Amino acid sequence: MAEPLATNPSDDVLIALDPALALLTVEEAARRLRIGRTTCFKLVITGEIESVTVGRLRRVPPDALPAYVAKLRHPAEAA
Repeated sequence: MAEPLATNPSDDVLIALDPALALLTVEEAARRLRIGRTTCFKLVITGEIESVTVGRLRRVPPDALPAYVAKLRHPAEAA
């Protein structure tokens, strides 16, 4: 039987930080980066943060976030 959806905001944070998740929603990726949802969508749309489509959904692989941060820290190496 499926687990009930988290209704407590702190449960939502735990879900977003779950390292077992294979793909993150853009909102979860934004929370992990501590940036706004709209900013994260812009980064995904421009390709600055890697993402994949699953059907009509846009998802972010968890390892795309450290890669994005690395590009920010070392912009000359990413070029």
